[in-house]
Amino acid sequence: MVRKIEQDSNRFRQIVRGAIRKDLRKYISHSELIGRKGKNLVSIPLPQIRIPHFRFGPKESGGVGQGEGEKGTAIGSEIEGPGIGPGAGDKPGRHILEVDVTLEELAKILGEELELPKIEPRGSSRVFSEKEKYNLIRRSGPESLRHFKRTFKEALKRQMAMGTYDPKNPVIIPIKEDRRYLSWKTTRHPQSRAVIIYMMDVSGSMGSEQKEIVRTEAFWIDTWLRYNYKNIESRYIVHDAAAREVDEELFYHLRESGGTRISSAYELCAKIISERFSPQEWNIYPFHFSDGDNWGSDDTQVCINLLKDKLLEVSNIFCYAQVKSAYGSGKFIKDIREAFPEQENLITSEVNSRDEIVDSIREFLGKGK
Repeated sequence: MVRKIEQDSNRFRQIVRGAIRKDLRKYISHSELIGRKGKNLVSIPLPQIRIPHFRFGPKESGGVGQGEGEKGTAIGSEIEGPGIGPGAGDKPGRHILEVDVTLEELAKILGEELELPKIEPRGSSRVFSEKEKYNLIRRSGPESLRHFKRTFKEALKRQMAMGTYDPKNPVIIPIKEDRRYLSWKTTRHPQSRAVIIYMMDVSGSMGSEQKEIVRTEAFWIDTWLRYNYKNIESRYIVHDAAAREVDEELFYHLRESGGTRISSAYELCAKIISERFSPQEWNIYPFHFSDGDNWGSDDTQVCINLLKDKLLEVSNIFCYAQVKSAYGSGKFIKDIREAFPEQENLITSEVNSRDEIVDSIREFLGKGK
């Protein structure tokens, strides 16, 4: 019975997985999942999942579909009966099924569907974690760690060597010298650590739709990177004419306005990295989202200098996504591309609508850096 339940459960998970993959672009492009996010689970509405089953009507009820009907007999929604019509009914209705899916499972589906390569962390050889593995056998130890099989073998060997073993009456009685115990060995393993720094333009030219696109894309990028790294930190920066560091809750819900000075975000990002995250110990992923409307060419040149002198040399990849806005000039991405035509760890992407979030994620994470 247990095995049958496990088979059914695994089959249902495969059905859920297939349903999510089929409409992954729809789920990614909508921000509702962020509101449904728990600590390690995301609740996904899947109204299309229907388990096949037989459904029988009432016996000998007659009527249309059961036997002869009369001309003019109403069918469909016009049929009167229990549970049908404008009044209150007593029959069950159709419900949307909400399925809890782990963030790890979502990341796997995302990687498979977008064909994202496994990220290869750089550096971090100086960072180690200690792990204890029970792979040793000793002559002493606590009784809770006594190794029954090894103790039995030692007792058998001793009795055979002494000639006291009787195959017709194979009684093996271990003595103190026969006892063997499990023991552990502490090993040090290189451990990869990563920090993601999200920067978002919250100026007046960034409308609510643009900010929702940014937050949705950041959510999925965060999900993928957390799947690849066991130890990951996230930092959040919002900026208009000035930049400030905020927590995750504020990043996903902040509403602001004002002018735009992108260099303020880059300066704060460089400061956070230099003070808290050494490139020799951390894999660094800055992501900047804006509509490309910057405060003059002078500030754009400051941004280019900051990228060249401080940010690109310490980042695994630096990603800039430009969201289309009716009020933004969109010039910043052109200036960045002209300044760094062949910079491998600088990736730019244009997101004109929610439907292009998937393509932007693939551009950013498709190189596996």
